Amino acid sequence: MSNSRGRVVLITGASSGIGQACAELLGANGHRVYGTSRRPAPDGTHYKMLEMDVTRDDSVQRAVDAVLAAEGRIDVVVNNAGFVMAGAVEDVSIDEARRQLDTNFFGVLRVCKAVLPSMREHQAGLIINISSLAGEAGLPFQGLYSASKFALEGLTESLRQEVAPFGIEATLVQPGDVRTRVRENREKASQSGPGSAYREAFMKVLQAVEAEEGEGIAPVAVAEKVLALTEKRRVRVRYTVGHLSQRAALMAKTLLPSRTFEQMVMSLYGLSRR
Repeated sequence: MSNSRGRVVLITGASSGIGQACAELLGANGHRVYGTSRRPAPDGTHYKMLEMDVTRDDSVQRAVDAVLAAEGRIDVVVNNAGFVMAGAVEDVSIDEARRQLDTNFFGVLRVCKAVLPSMREHQAGLIINISSLAGEAGLPFQGLYSASKFALEGLTESLRQEVAPFGIEATLVQPGDVRTRVRENREKASQSGPGSAYREAFMKVLQAVEAEEGEGIAPVAVAEKVLALTEKRRVRVRYTVGHLSQRAALMAKTLLPSRTFEQMVMSLYGLSRR
């Protein structure tokens, strides 16, 4: 992609948080930005909004077709739509697990499949998949969320190699805790109530998680990384964004024995072995 300005950008999950921050910042920097959300939302100052439900093939295709009809191409896709399912693995129902994966993983896959034919035709394109530090380290009581991000990491690694011959780049952005509406939007497993054997530990971990989220980085910090990536000719496999302490903790996974790292994570959330 030779021209770093004025690119056509499609951003999923742009009604709030990281997606909205990306839409505002990229639009303010001269890119032609289209944000999407499940429910129709008003256009932003620097971007237009389209309806898209990433769990539906037809909805994804309609939004992509609308951008292609208006612009003739899509240069950059930011796959940001997602949510967090919280609860013990045992307490998460299969239907809840499917919904988590359908949004966070299959939603990205649907968007990629919809935009790649045009990108291949133009022999250019950049796909930025918003992952998480939880995509490299499984976190207690966020097992299905971590699973969705682990899957996204593997998909993106494979995708990069497949699309490189067509001049297309793909990368991952791994934020740590970000101050968004994740607390309000977090879904809890239906069986995680008072009758759960994991209830006490779950509530302890959830309290710690919410405290960390309150001290997280601003969404614009992630948007600044996304903006910087749109201006690169080549991108690496992944980029981390967040407090140094969280990023360093992730690096420790590669340096410490697995059981030591696991114990470190558990202790951060007040958990211990018998």
